[in-house]
Amino acid sequence: MAGTAALPLEERLVHLFHHLAIEQAHVAARDAADWQGLVTAHPDRIASLTLVCPLALDPRVLQPLAARLLVVTGDEGPTAARVCQWLTELPGATSLILRAYASLGWSDVMAERTADIGTALLEFLRRLEPRQPSPAVRLPEGEGEAAGLSYRIRGAGPPLVLFPLDLAPSQWEPLLPTLSAQYCTITLGGAAVGPVMFLEARGRSGYLDVVHRLLRAVRVQPGETVLEVGCGSGVVVRELARQTARANRLIGVDMNPYLLREAAGLARQAGLGDVITFREGDAAALPFPDNSVDVTLACTVLEEGDADRMLAELVRVTRPGGRVGVIVRATDMPAWVNLPLRADLKARLEAPGLIGAGASAQGCADASLYGRVQAVGLTSLTLFPQLDAVTPAEPRLARFQQQLLATLSPEDAQEWHRAVAHAQAQGTFFIAQPFHCAVGTKP
Repeated sequence: MAGTAALPLEERLVHLFHHLAIEQAHVAARDAADWQGLVTAHPDRIASLTLVCPLALDPRVLQPLAARLLVVTGDEGPTAARVCQWLTELPGATSLILRAYASLGWSDVMAERTADIGTALLEFLRRLEPRQPSPAVRLPEGEGEAAGLSYRIRGAGPPLVLFPLDLAPSQWEPLLPTLSAQYCTITLGGAAVGPVMFLEARGRSGYLDVVHRLLRAVRVQPGETVLEVGCGSGVVVRELARQTARANRLIGVDMNPYLLREAAGLARQAGLGDVITFREGDAAALPFPDNSVDVTLACTVLEEGDADRMLAELVRVTRPGGRVGVIVRATDMPAWVNLPLRADLKARLEAPGLIGAGASAQGCADASLYGRVQAVGLTSLTLFPQLDAVTPAEPRLARFQQQLLATLSPEDAQEWHRAVAHAQAQGTFFIAQPFHCAVGTKP
């Protein structure tokens, strides 16, 4: 691992291919950060590319692969219209439009549309095989690691590499029996790919300053039990373990088995496996008794479900005198795009809600958080918005750029690219993402 730690993801993937004695594979993914480097640097390694509910498409990058490209997207939600528009610029590509479906980052698309996606993907691969034959392989089934990438192998046949599907709880599991009956499926994980990569990178960025201010307001005391709801890859609860010098009982809960596996592994790697307990659970129905913990935390979780039910659960499990701390994305506040753009274009790009992951219909991603924490009975409230400056060193910036570019005309996009080149040369490019934060005490 030492020799590959600094490698970009596409070179890690080449190492993995060598490790498994694979020359080429079918690839299925969602996040551009997972597949784009391989497409750009090693297109010969890709027998086909399937993109499942991508946030955006870049026709310039995908055009050479259009005849070997399948795009699966819903027809509702904030990304659907622009993805469908970009598909018109890829006339050789195959598409599957999931009717009456909106895919957010946490949507469980494989569980919800198993048959539709399975049928379309297998048909696409079968149709492609005569033109793009991929030799069958038989690899030992089980788990392994290479170049900092964990993998799980199942089935035999042409290799099919499956990247994580963002925050989807089931990931590829509902479709794996079908796919592995005809393909050698190689399901990837680890901190270098998918949402874990984004979450871990966010935990090394200015977002951690947002978390630190929340933790200061919560005032965790030695010996207290702290529960983080929606812990993801465990960034916050690991940071808390370091800050409190192992003086607390720490519990991370998430409804996503994939993220919990990754969180437990990262805690062990950090030497914190004996300090933090990870447990599967739903934020809207926490598996804990009333009044059983001293501090509850929820960081960018209330956006993803019924925010009022989640808040009520946070309060229920907190003991009287205990504290509740919450961070949500602020889709009602403007971002800050630090680029030399003309005023009207800059104002459009900084409009509330253009960047980030959005929120579900009953979620909370706005200043209503402040009224909600008061309505559930919390007292001694500390309420504060914060900004997190996201720089080119962080993967989130590439995702934000994709989201913003999707709203621009070709002429405005050219101005954007010129401004980015200028700002990067000066070292001044960043996009600041807003958050709402609240801390209160249970009476």
